[in-house]
Amino acid sequence: MSQTLPLDPFKMWKNMYDQTEASWNDAIQESLKQESFSKGMGETLNHYLQYQELTKKTTESYLKQVNIPTRGELADVASLVINLEGKLDDLDDKFDEELSKLDATKEISQLRKSVSNLEKKLDKVLEALEVIGKDKPVKQ
Repeated sequence: MSQTLPLDPFKMWKNMYDQTEASWNDAIQESLKQESFSKGMGETLNHYLQYQELTKKTTESYLKQVNIPTRGELADVASLVINLEGKLDDLDDKFDEELSKLDATKEISQLRKSVSNLEKKLDKVLEALEVIGKDKPVKQ
């Protein structure tokens, strides 16, 4: 017994799709090879660039009227901020170098000792003033 396969609609559809796609591919490839197509694409690109320039000018004009910065102005500010950050980093590095040269810890400990001695002397002065204040009656 021979077995016959039932009709497969998906296989028919795929064959039809492949043939149609091949035909369209050939037609499109022929169109792309023609000089008129290249001229048309060139004109379209030219019109698009003119439209883009007009849009850019109109947008910048509007943004200036409503006092909003343009993309270029924001880019300039960002560039300035980046340059400023670089300069601050350089200054910070130089500051750290100079600070390490000064042996700041020794100077800070000397300053602490001086402040401590000054506090002790001020405490003695305050005690003396309190003693003097107790000895004299307060005039009213």
